[in-house]
This record gives sequence, structure tokens and C-alpha cells, in this order.
Amino acid sequence: MTIGEVMALLSPEFPDVTISKIRFLEEQGLVEPRRTAAGYRKFSSSDVDRLRYVLSAQRDHYLPLRVIRENLHAIDRGLQPPEQPGAAPRVPDATGAPSVERFDGSAARLRLTRAELLRESGVDGELLDALEGFGVLGPAPGGPWYDGEALEVLRAAATLAGHGIEARHLRVFRSAADREVALAEQVAAPLQRQRSADSADRAEQVAREIAAACLRLHTALVAGALGRITG
Repeated sequence: MTIGEVMALLSPEFPDVTISKIRFLEEQGLVEPRRTAAGYRKFSSSDVDRLRYVLSAQRDHYLPLRVIRENLHAIDRGLQPPEQPGAAPRVPDATGAPSVERFDGSAARLRLTRAELLRESGVDGELLDALEGFGVLGPAPGGPWYDGEALEVLRAAATLAGHGIEARHLRVFRSAADREVALAEQVAAPLQRQRSADSADRAEQVAREIAAACLRLHTALVAGALGRITG
């Protein structure tokens, strides 16, 4: 979209918005539209959503640009902006039943610092160090960030630690998860090599279905075995 088209989209909700205002927000680094070879701005739908958030935060909450910039940084990391200025960003709930929707990748896109990971989990650094040492979890590839799934792993490991199950005992879960992922990739790989328009989406959907089925299978097997023991 051109800057004029963005204006047409935003002006019904924000009558005071102007082209100069949008350019100012760009100068402040709050939105970064793509530039054509001729230097014209081209805004994506995500750029418009970003502008809508900035304008709403200014109008409805009177937030200064410094706070808005911090909130946008949190959003870029998959976090939810704090409800009150000065509060810490919130981590969305990544838990869910073993359904296809559980594997939409949203938790994997979350980026948490080590301090945020420990704060959200309520776990001390000693357990995290042990889990990393045994290869159960670690930072996301390419940076010092942890994703939302690392948070769930740490919370589960803390519960197990309360029952005397140590980090070294959890390597079997890491190995099993890696084998299940390899199985899903093996089935989805031929679909990814196809050249049809929807082949990538279909491969991703198949991988999600396999992952969800693996979790259901694991849950059923454990529940059945436990039922026989306790029954």
C-alpha cells in the first residue's frame, strides 16, 4: 500500500492522522515500510497494524513514544505489552491440548531473555543450567533467546524435580521428541519438494497433524499403562 492508501484505511478510526504524522512515526523507527527502487514507501498489512497500535496507544492511553517503542519491541518478541506503564511484558499462555492448533508455531516465535524465562517459570537458574547441560533445552538457534516452548519445558521439569526426577532423567524425552520430529519431517518432505502453490502449506499441515497424533498416542499409552498399575 502507498502512504495515501494507508491514510484512507486509518482515517475513519483516527480522523487526526496525517501523512506528516505517518512520516514522523517512520522517522522515529516505529514503523519501517519497504522502499521501492524509486524510493516510494510501500506499507504491508502488518505495517498498518503497527501504526494502528501506535495511534491507539497515543489516543487511548496517552503513552509517550518511548513507552510505545518498548511495547513494540515486546510485541516483536511475541510478548504482550504490559497493561500499565513500567510493568513487565506479559508472556502469552503457550499450553494447549495435543491438537493441530497446538503446533501453529506461535510459542516457538516467542523470544524471552534468560531472566524473563526464570521469572515467568518461577524456577531458579540451577535447574535451567542442569537442563541445558543434559541437552533437554537451550536457547533458540541464532541468538540468546528462549522460546515459549522452553518455558513450558522448564515448568514441567520443575514439577518433576519436586518429585525427585532430575534433569538427567529427562534426556529420554528430548530423544523421543527428536525422533517424532524426524518422523514428521520424513513424511512432509515429499510435499515440500512439490512445486504447487499450496505445497508448503500442505506440508506444514501434515507435520502438525503427525505431531498432534504422536502426542495423543503418547498420552494414551501412558494413561493406559498407569491405569493398569493403579487400577
